[in-house]
Amino acid sequence: MNRAEKKALIETVNTKFKQADIALVVHNKGLTVAEMNQLRLKMREAGAEFKVSKNRLTKLAAKDTKFEQIADLLKGPAAIATSIDPVAVSKGIVDFAKTNEKLVIIGGAYGDKKLSVKDIEALSKLPSLDELRAKIVGMLKTPATRIAGVLQAPGGQIARVIAAHANKG
Repeated sequence: MNRAEKKALIETVNTKFKQADIALVVHNKGLTVAEMNQLRLKMREAGAEFKVSKNRLTKLAAKDTKFEQIADLLKGPAAIATSIDPVAVSKGIVDFAKTNEKLVIIGGAYGDKKLSVKDIEALSKLPSLDELRAKIVGMLKTPATRIAGVLQAPGGQIARVIAAHANKG
């Protein structure tokens, strides 16, 4: 990799850091190509980007961003997952790490807060943004169905009373 390619890579990763809200650092000790492809697919489905790059270049890219604090985590076979949705990327990484012991979660950062492995696991247990939206819609929809039921009840009662009188006579 020549100097121009390195500079372009640093700028690309720097841009990703500036756009992201969360960055997670993992070690990928001996993942096969197929396993890496599975992980990348899982990250894409979660709206995240998963990148393996040289630690020194990633540290340079993290300078002057909110993720500068993860530089000390970048040792060994490290990879970075970045996303704007902290819950989805955390779920994806934690789920993959549960099924594959070769992926080890090291830590990360959410905004200007450094995250430990326990913090990342706690984030992964939160409901996703889509789940929260569904709950809110359900909560908004429920009162409307109750109101409709209450408004329909008197009409139904009147109809039953009339039907009962018709059957008597």
